Amino acid sequence: MNFPCCLLSLLLTASTLAAQSDWDEPFPPHRIADQLYYVGSKGLASYLITTSKGHILINSSFDRTVPIIRGNVEKLGFKFTDIKILLASHAHSDHVAGHALIKELTGARVEVMAGDAQVIASGGKGQYLYREGWKPCAVDRVLKEGDTVTLGDATLTARHTPGHTRGCTTWTMQAADGGQLRNIVIIGSPNVNAGYQLITNRDYPEIADDFARTFRLLKSLPCDIFLGAHGNYYGMEAKYARLQKEPKTNPFVDPEGYRAYVENRHKAFQETTQKQQK
Repeated sequence: MNFPCCLLSLLLTASTLAAQSDWDEPFPPHRIADQLYYVGSKGLASYLITTSKGHILINSSFDRTVPIIRGNVEKLGFKFTDIKILLASHAHSDHVAGHALIKELTGARVEVMAGDAQVIASGGKGQYLYREGWKPCAVDRVLKEGDTVTLGDATLTARHTPGHTRGCTTWTMQAADGGQLRNIVIIGSPNVNAGYQLITNRDYPEIADDFARTFRLLKSLPCDIFLGAHGNYYGMEAKYARLQKEPKTNPFVDPEGYRAYVENRHKAFQETTQKQQK
């Protein structure tokens, strides 16, 4: 699905205005590719990667939305307690505040990119701009750029895409879909949030350089299936609706949408930088 940049910008603006209103709203779990499923709420994306040795979960959201994730995992026919590894897109409360609870319920190993690991371990202390707090969660492994996470027959690669947070992580993997091997990209977040200072930032001096490096990396990644930390990054609701009407197709295969989204977010970063420089 190839959105014109102007239309994509309008969609992103509308989704920002609607943010948080659908964070606690259930959404049907669904298959994206072999071994890869959406199990999050309507507004907060969580992904389950299933293997013969247990499962990997990306993003815990909040304590209050953990029951949504658990219910979705079980609706798909999997055991919530078979989650062996817990990952994150980035250390903001809407993606990681439920980490400690899920670790307690499942015993999962928590693996986090350097830059976000201490934030999660401390319950939100040390993150840029936001003064959020959640239950601290012990981190079992601190990741660096290019590290792999393997469980059973599934392997994910952690790509360090900082800026949104210091340890923001884009996850890549390959999965079969209809007999084809697909390159999957789960974007951590390339967004410059309201209030982010890109010029002369005393709290995060390297933020502009980090964002610039992130966009170079994102543009270099091969992508067939485009996903993200929020479903509205990739038009999840519309694609799910198409999936119900055309179950023999896979609407999540969207390389053009991936490129358009990254280009749109890069342009927004550049425009914010220029305004702040003036």
